[in-house]
Amino acid sequence: MKINILDRMAMALVIGTMSLVGVNVPVNAQQQPQEEQKRDQRERQELKQEQQQERIQRKSEQDQKQQQRRVQQDQKQQEQKERQQQERVQKQSEQDQKQQQRRVEQQQQQEQRKQQQQLKQQEKQQERVQRQTEQDRKQQQQRVEQQQRQEQRQQEKQEQRLSQQQQRQLINQQKQQVAQYRQHLEQQERLARQHIALLKQQNRLAQYRFQEQYLERLREQQIRLRDERFDYDRDPYFYTAPIYRYNRGGRYYRINEYGARILRQALNHGYEEGFRAGKADRDDRWRGNYRESYAYRDANYGYSGYYISRSEYNYYFREGFRRGYEDGYNTRYRYGRFANGNYSMLDNILSQILNFQTLR
Repeated sequence: MKINILDRMAMALVIGTMSLVGVNVPVNAQQQPQEEQKRDQRERQELKQEQQQERIQRKSEQDQKQQQRRVQQDQKQQEQKERQQQERVQKQSEQDQKQQQRRVEQQQQQEQRKQQQQLKQQEKQQERVQRQTEQDRKQQQQRVEQQQRQEQRQQEKQEQRLSQQQQRQLINQQKQQVAQYRQHLEQQERLARQHIALLKQQNRLAQYRFQEQYLERLREQQIRLRDERFDYDRDPYFYTAPIYRYNRGGRYYRINEYGARILRQALNHGYEEGFRAGKADRDDRWRGNYRESYAYRDANYGYSGYYISRSEYNYYFREGFRRGYEDGYNTRYRYGRFANGNYSMLDNILSQILNFQTLR
């Protein structure tokens, strides 16, 4: 059993006191304190070690507790992070689901709109097809009606054919008319040459070229008439009854389809030659005056001498020439048009000038 440190210190003090007063202390008694001191030192050292171990143990326990607390805190923080991460993941998943749902809804709406547009387009297409079909039907019906009218007119023409006496009388008049016209063409060439010389003196080069071309076309026309072999007996003009009437100069004239065709040609030929003459005067920077043109005064280009009188052809040629000259001189198309390399009058203007009235 260990002796208390205080008891040992008290014992040492007693022994020391006895030595001071002369009391003989045995040797063993003197050595005893030294041993006690050594023992005390050992005990103090052991005590220190024990204390040191206790401190180390307490320190270790504290470190363990702190480490345990830190581990617990880390676990709590990790758990909190995991919960937060789970919450974020859940929120993100919910957002993704909502976005996906919105995309699906938008896509559905787009599909619905697309289907509605397709339905509207189909309806419009059906309406266009229906309108086109209706138009085609109407056009077909109009063509059939027109064909029927033409057949009816043709039948009426055949039914109202001229008598042989009327036909022979018309042929005799026609022959005299053609002979007179050919003589007229030969006389006109001399006048044309005089006019061409005057244009050259006036230095009107564009009008000079136009006049040369017009005279050349008249020569070609004269050659065709001279070489032509006309069969009066088989030409339908001479046995077809008139179907139109028209007014010129306050008088009414009757004419069949073949004569009406020549009057239309007179207007178109006049318009074409007038347009060229007007353009030539404009190019020469000459004052505009269609009456000065030789082509206007002659007014015979395109006339063959058949079907209608020369005076009738000249009248309608000049009507077309005057309008063509105005368009050519002013660089416009008020009365006519240019198509396929040729000038011709507009159909409505041509109809207004002729103003044919059906007899039946």
